[in-house]
Amino acid sequence: MSNNRRPPFLLIIIAVIIVLVVAIIWWFKPDNAGKPSSQTESTALNSQANASIIDEANVNNNVGTLSKQDASQFTTGLENLPRSLQGTEVDGEIIIDENKQLVVTEGLRRLFDYFLSALGEEDEAVIYARVESYIRSHTPEPAASQAMKIFDQYIAYLKAIPAIESRYGNLQLQSTKNGELDLNMVAQQRQDVAKLRQQHFDKTTITAFFGAEDEYDDYSIAMVKINQDKQMSDAQKEAAKQDYISRMPDNATKANIAQQANLEELITRTEQMQAKSATAEELYNMRRELVGAPAAARLAQVDQQDAHFDQRFKQYQAQKQQLLSQSADKTQAQAQISQIEQQLFNETERKRLAGYAALQQQKAATPNQIRY
Repeated sequence: MSNNRRPPFLLIIIAVIIVLVVAIIWWFKPDNAGKPSSQTESTALNSQANASIIDEANVNNNVGTLSKQDASQFTTGLENLPRSLQGTEVDGEIIIDENKQLVVTEGLRRLFDYFLSALGEEDEAVIYARVESYIRSHTPEPAASQAMKIFDQYIAYLKAIPAIESRYGNLQLQSTKNGELDLNMVAQQRQDVAKLRQQHFDKTTITAFFGAEDEYDDYSIAMVKINQDKQMSDAQKEAAKQDYISRMPDNATKANIAQQANLEELITRTEQMQAKSATAEELYNMRRELVGAPAAARLAQVDQQDAHFDQRFKQYQAQKQQLLSQSADKTQAQAQISQIEQQLFNETERKRLAGYAALQQQKAATPNQIRY
């Protein structure tokens, strides 16, 4: 399952964040950190799968017929799990109050998505039966029936959303040819999605299921709007971004955004300091300030590993060039080069050699370039 069900208009924004984060995110992440809500939400279904998740008969109140045909094979819904779910823990939660009434949370949506992620491995009716068996075996009435009603609504919503995504996705691709996101079109798409949600859910469920997602989307669009403002200087844009974040409510979304900002600053400052030949202690102190001591220690370890790899790479390159320049038998020279690779690098490192060589060539061509 993917961590974020985002409409296509946000893919551009998210791609930028991923490029900045992916190189060091594992090392920066605390050992027991919880996932931000916007990342733990599963994107179990792509648009094509969403469109076929439940056929027309199911939507028209015949879902029960299909589920009853398969429900007999389940007691808890966890029997004979498909391969993708084997060895995993059920994501999500079912919360009830003192009167056994369902308390709708974002965790209920994650629970639905956990089982729906197996679409393709299992038939739709089997997945429906799993969810029903799981809910009814873990939840008293009336909360169990309330949860199943919302599941039916969620399925209908997933069936309808791809039409909106497809329509606006095509229009957005055309409008972004000039390099900018059409914010008016984005706003219209969000309005259509909001109307669709209102057709299927009550206000409480909409807030629980989509509140954090909408909050992050609001932030992302605000950042795009600031970046596209040609009347503002870079300093004014940065100030506007910080002002927006400061006015956000203190919650998991804001914490996640602050975390991403720290990562961006970490990458930039690391590159700047390395370009100035900063010491290991100076790098550690800077990183500790931004991401904490444990992450700073892990990044220091990465630096040591990279330095060791770079030393062996330079040795490898020198011996390789010597063999290629001095040997008349190119086949024999290549065999010797392969032997050197085996001696200096493990299997995983050998896969990095070509890309690392290209990176070193690029750095040599632009020795003073620093990415900001």
